[in-house]
Amino acid sequence: MRKNRTYHKKKTVIVFSVCMCMLLGLMGRMVYLMVIRSDYYAKKAEELHERERDIKAARGRILDRNGEVLADNKAVCTISVIHSQVKEPEKVIAMLCKELGLSEETARKRVETVSAIERVKTNVEKEVGDKIRSYGLDGVKVDEDFKRQYPYCELASKVLGFTGGDNQGIIGLEVMYEEVLRGIDGKILTTTDARGVELSELGEQRIEPVPGYDLHISLDKNIQMYAQQAAWKVMEEKQADAVSILLMNPKTGEIYANANVPEFNLNEPFTLNTNADTSGMTEKELQDACNQMWRNLTINDTYEPGSTFKIITMAAGLSQGVVHMEDRFSCPGFKIVEDRRIHCHKRTGHGAENFVEGAMNSCNPVFIEVGLRLGVDNYFKYFKKFGLMEKTGIDLPGEAATIMHKQENVGDVELATISFGQSFQITPIQLATTVSSLINGGKRITPHFGVQVTDWEGNLIETFHYPEKEGIVSEEISEQVRYILEKVVSEGSGKNAAIEGRTIGGKTATSQTLPRSAHRYISSFLGFTPTQEPQVLGICLIHDPKGVYYGGTIAAPVIRDIFDNILPYMGIQG
Repeated sequence: MRKNRTYHKKKTVIVFSVCMCMLLGLMGRMVYLMVIRSDYYAKKAEELHERERDIKAARGRILDRNGEVLADNKAVCTISVIHSQVKEPEKVIAMLCKELGLSEETARKRVETVSAIERVKTNVEKEVGDKIRSYGLDGVKVDEDFKRQYPYCELASKVLGFTGGDNQGIIGLEVMYEEVLRGIDGKILTTTDARGVELSELGEQRIEPVPGYDLHISLDKNIQMYAQQAAWKVMEEKQADAVSILLMNPKTGEIYANANVPEFNLNEPFTLNTNADTSGMTEKELQDACNQMWRNLTINDTYEPGSTFKIITMAAGLSQGVVHMEDRFSCPGFKIVEDRRIHCHKRTGHGAENFVEGAMNSCNPVFIEVGLRLGVDNYFKYFKKFGLMEKTGIDLPGEAATIMHKQENVGDVELATISFGQSFQITPIQLATTVSSLINGGKRITPHFGVQVTDWEGNLIETFHYPEKEGIVSEEISEQVRYILEKVVSEGSGKNAAIEGRTIGGKTATSQTLPRSAHRYISSFLGFTPTQEPQVLGICLIHDPKGVYYGGTIAAPVIRDIFDNILPYMGIQG
C-alpha cells in the first residue's frame, strides 16, 4: 500500500514538472514573439490591411547608332475595380460599357466579382483613362502603365523583336537584352479595414518605379531603310519568296543593317504579313504561321551556300600551300571523282586557266581539285580553325548551327561537293563572319548589334565587348584572298557588282534547295569594299526567284546599288 502511494506521488511530481516546463516554454515563446520579433510581426499585421497595386516601370528604349529611337514607350492606363468599395454598381457598369466599349455582361461580371481587385482592361489610351478618372466613382481605379511602341512599324522587325502583354521581350533584341531593358515596377500601397475598404484618411504610399536602361545598337536606321527597300524591290521583280540582306563591318562585327522581307508590323505582331485567310486556322496553326513570320533567315535558318563558299576553300588551299595563284588547271566541263562525274556550271568547260582565273570563272573542277589536294583531314582542320563548326555568338536568340557530315563519313565525293559549297548547310551570318576573318587580316570577330547601355539621362552604364580571335589566316593569305575576289568583280562572274571609281571584292552563288527535284534556288552575292581596307561587307540572298536565277545576274546588282547609295552617306572612299 505504501509502495503504491510512493509511486503515485512520483508520478504526480513528473506530470507537474512536465506541465511547468511546457508553461515556461510557452511564456518564453510569447516573450520572443512579443518583444524580440515585435517589429517583424507588426509589419506583417500591417500588410494584412494593405492592398498593393503595381506601377509599371517604363521599359528602356532601343536607339540606333545615331540616337534615333527604334523602340519606345507609350503612356496607357490599366482600369480595375474593387468590389468592396463600389457604392454605385449600376453607374460603374454603365460607365465601363460607354468608355471601354464593353458589353453589359462583361462589365457586370467584372464589377460583381468578389475579389481584392479585379482588372477590367489594360492598354487603355491615356485620354480614356483620364476621362474615367473624372467620373470620381468609388471602387474604380485608374493606374498608369506603358505600352511598347515602334515608330517605324516594320523596320528591322526580325532584329528588334517585340514585347508581350506583360511588357516582356518575346523575340529579337527585346528578349536578348531583357535584363537591360526592363525596369523595376513600383507599387501603390493603400490601407484597408477588415472589410477591404480603403481608409481614405490614411492616404496612399507610393514606391516609385525605376525605368529600364536604354540599349544603343550598331544598326543605322537610314541604311536599314534602304536595305529593306532594295530587298522589297528585287523580291517583287523576281516574284521571290523572301529576300535577306546583311550589311556589317568586317573589322569590328558591328551590323549596320539586317533586312528580311517580308517584314512584319511590330505594333501588330500577331497579324500575318500575308493575305492568308486566318478565319479557318486553329490556334496552333496560327501560332505556327506567326513563328514562321518572325524568323530571321540570316540567323535562324541554314542553307547550302554554293559558290560563295569557294572563298573558304580558296583560303584553306592557299594557307596549306596546296595551291598558288599561278597554278594551272584544265576544265573540260566536269571532273570525275571516283565513279562520279561532277559538272561545272559551264558544261562546255573553261579550258586552260590558272587559279585566279578559275575563281573569276567560279569553276567547280578547279575548286574540287583544291579540295582533293587538301584532303579530308586538312579540310576539316581549316573548317574548325575558321570557326565554322561553332556558332558566331551573335546577340540574337535562336542562332542555327552548321550542319556538316561527320569527318569519318566524308569520302572524296563528299569532299568534292563540299569544296564548292554543296552537301552541307550554314547560316548566312556564319558565312559573312567567316569571310570577314579571311579578308580583314585574319581576325575572327563576333557579329553583334549591342554597343552600349545608358540610363534615361544619357549616363553611360556599360559598353559591350565581344570575343575576337587572331591568327585565322596570315596577313599575306588575307591579301591574296582580297586580290582574287577583287578580280572576280572587276573581270569575272561578279562584274555586275562593279562600281566605277571603287574597288569591290566579292563572290556570286546559285545554290539549290532540297529536294533538288523541285528546281528551287537561292541566288546570292557576298561583296565587300574597299578591297585593301574593307569597311563594309554585304550579303544578299534571294529565295526561289522566278525566271533568271543566277546570283551574278540578280543578286550582285542589289549589293552594287546598296553600296553605291550608302558609301557616300558613310563617308567611305575607294
